[in-house]
Amino acid sequence: MDNSAEERLLIRSEGEDSGDLKKRIWVESKKIWRVTFPGILARVTSFGLIVVTQSFIGHISELDLAAYALVQTLIVRFVNGILLGMSSATETLCGQAFGAGQYHMMGIYLQRSWIVDFVTATILLPFFIFTTPLFRLLGEEDAISNVSESISLWFIPFVYNFVFGLTIQMYLQAQLKNMVIAWLSTASLVFHLFVSWLFVIKLDLGIPGAMASLTISSWLVIIAEFVYVFGGWCPNSWKGFTIAAFSNLWPLVKLSVSSGIMLCLELWYNSVLVLVAGYMKNAEVAISAFSICLNFSGWEFMVCLGFLGAACVRVANELGRGDAKAVKFSIKVIMCTSSVLGLVFFVLCLIFGNKMGYFFTDDEEVVEAVSELSVLLAFTMLFNSIQPVLTGKQRRVAVGAGLQSIVAVLNLCCYYVIGIPIGIVLAYVADLEVKGLWIGMISGVATQVAALGFLIWRTDWDVQVNKASERLNRWFVKPSEEADESLNHAELVN
Repeated sequence: MDNSAEERLLIRSEGEDSGDLKKRIWVESKKIWRVTFPGILARVTSFGLIVVTQSFIGHISELDLAAYALVQTLIVRFVNGILLGMSSATETLCGQAFGAGQYHMMGIYLQRSWIVDFVTATILLPFFIFTTPLFRLLGEEDAISNVSESISLWFIPFVYNFVFGLTIQMYLQAQLKNMVIAWLSTASLVFHLFVSWLFVIKLDLGIPGAMASLTISSWLVIIAEFVYVFGGWCPNSWKGFTIAAFSNLWPLVKLSVSSGIMLCLELWYNSVLVLVAGYMKNAEVAISAFSICLNFSGWEFMVCLGFLGAACVRVANELGRGDAKAVKFSIKVIMCTSSVLGLVFFVLCLIFGNKMGYFFTDDEEVVEAVSELSVLLAFTMLFNSIQPVLTGKQRRVAVGAGLQSIVAVLNLCCYYVIGIPIGIVLAYVADLEVKGLWIGMISGVATQVAALGFLIWRTDWDVQVNKASERLNRWFVKPSEEADESLNHAELVN
């Protein structure tokens, strides 16, 4: 029996026929943390590359910090949201294929996602090329818009690493091999800290030095992942490059676009508020403070995304196996665990809120603005611990049941009909400025959490099991067919 089959049987047997609730929770927690811990480590360290870069740029000048924050929050987050959402189709299909024992299909799904994501990233390049005229059109200050252009061009090679990094992570995570990504990402962050210090502090290369360090560090991880996947460490799921990857692309595109829209509406929500902050009297301080708080929130959000990853894998695996009861139980355990961590971050933010700004800047005005937002930031972190898990569950339902439009409309209403208008009114009419924007943001997230919780409660997981089975059978390619169409990797090299 191969290793992957043994792992699958072990996971299945650990919790079967267990009537003891404590034992069932313990068994389920082990399954969850086996996926969650590497996912958290990988996401926190990967996001750390962006945060560390902003920290070094923030100590160059306040103008550079505001420009970087605007590009990273508006454009990079927007593109990342689309690519992350589109890559979630890989997460769904690979997770269900692994649960159903269709290991050879995982490599095909991975290659299809590379094709779709690469084309998508290329289509989005004009956002990085024409950043300055775009920001001027949106009414941002000329000084910030001019500096943003050079920063956005440096982000182009960094964005292309999303094409491969996001999909490979989901591919390995589905087969419980994502620990390698965690260690690679951690090593990359340590390397990035050293190179950023060397380029920015010692060699005084400024923005080019900080951005070059970001590019080098991010692509080192991708190269190492290629070596791992192609080098024989995924023998059951990677059978080499195949022309089968070019078949059935349209269904994948539809799944990917739907998921991309859902997630992009979530990530673009914060970006719109940063854009609105740029219209305030002291735009540089407003953008910098708002972005710094978003980075702390985002860093904690990466921890919660680890639970989203566990949710996606556990739900997809059990749907693939046809066990609706296991899906329901997994949802409860993941939600409780994530909520406890959210409370921990809530308390930490209240304790250290007045010192957090110094991580990014020495400007006292910006630090004071961050301190004023710390209480609201604490509540945001609490919601962060709940919202990603609910979103992950509902995304699995949406992809499987054709409910993408419902979730997209829900996000649109919660964020753009409720959250942003409230934020704008409080910021400009009630004169609360950045604090008003953040209250509006929390209002939208709280509404979404309530709505998603209701949808999850109403979900019939037995129906989702049947739909997952139908989808796997419809897209299944027999190993013999795949082998006939494959191009052996060694032959390609030769």
